[in-house]
Amino acid sequence: MSKFSFIHEELQRLEKEGLRIHPRTIESPQGAWLQVDGRKVLNMCSNNYLGFADHPKLKQAARQAIEDYGVGPTAVRAIAGTMRLHRQLEERLAAFKRVEATLSFQSGFTSNQAIIPILVGDTDTIFSDELNHASIIDGCRLSRGKTIRYRHVDASSLESMIKQHGAGRKLIVTDGVFSMDGDLAPLPEIIEVAERYEAIVMVDDAHGEGVMGNHGRGIADHFGLHGTVDIEVGTLSKAFGVIGGYIAGSKILIDFLQQKARPFLFSSAATPADVAACLAAVEILEESDEAVKKLWDNAVYFKNRMREAGFDLGRSQTPITPVMIGDAKKSSAMSLRLFEEGIFAMSIGFPTVPHGQARIRVMISATHSADDLDFAVEKFSQVGREQKII
Repeated sequence: MSKFSFIHEELQRLEKEGLRIHPRTIESPQGAWLQVDGRKVLNMCSNNYLGFADHPKLKQAARQAIEDYGVGPTAVRAIAGTMRLHRQLEERLAAFKRVEATLSFQSGFTSNQAIIPILVGDTDTIFSDELNHASIIDGCRLSRGKTIRYRHVDASSLESMIKQHGAGRKLIVTDGVFSMDGDLAPLPEIIEVAERYEAIVMVDDAHGEGVMGNHGRGIADHFGLHGTVDIEVGTLSKAFGVIGGYIAGSKILIDFLQQKARPFLFSSAATPADVAACLAAVEILEESDEAVKKLWDNAVYFKNRMREAGFDLGRSQTPITPVMIGDAKKSSAMSLRLFEEGIFAMSIGFPTVPHGQARIRVMISATHSADDLDFAVEKFSQVGREQKII
């Protein structure tokens, strides 16, 4: 028997249950329309909320950074990899987020792995929303603390868990915008609980940056909670259109990260081109909220038309639009048919979402026109009737 027969068996099981992932190949810049696997299709599933991934200013900034700094940092940040560009980005992000300081990382995923383990020891407890992102879950696993899950977006459940398990230092961790459902963390209520029990509050706002709040400043700005959220984790790979992540908070927190965070100490810094493009994205958002407003106009229009057509869009409160199917096989089949009809919208199943909650997750962008959205609704309705979804 092959050493890897277990892999073969697992892949067969995933295929049978409609859960095997078949990544498609993008052959053009990210935008409203893409060339995918040789076909021109309407892009309804990338995180390019504001259209920055192919923005002329970001591309020019990246080109100039290569001329000025070369293509790679060649070192970790703590030794010889911190360039002036990194500091410029962190200063602008701090001003944009209205916090004392920020520290940038290679990704949002590594940002969570950087911060959680250094805050929690073996006598401490993490309280984590049960639908938090995998990067938060992995960050918790890397820590030495005990992790207690509370019911999704339920502050009363959070408080109950703290009463039962509140030993040592307490860290409350939640997504700001939940990436698969598009709903919001009840941040004001979470802050109230945290203040009663002297807990640290950390929010991963990967899908709130560039989307929520004034000029896309995020969920803390949306709720008017500047100065009360202890730690904000953000990504630069979604609305900002590039790659990278950052942690925002107090100066003492950022200094602590530079001493202790393993991705900062042991993994090479982000490239000059990426950092310069991120900086350009922040500058655009500081100057104008036009793209943010267009994103929301598009989201409201599309969601209203989809609900009128009879689709279940779950509990979304943001441009993230889950078209709920339930069965993973049906969801995969619908995604394939949509692609044949010119719509690129991938099926999402377990373990990304719970069993029985498979969906087509639609991501609206500021780059979509009304005609694009009408075309999408038409094709979703056609395929939805064929598949007996509506």
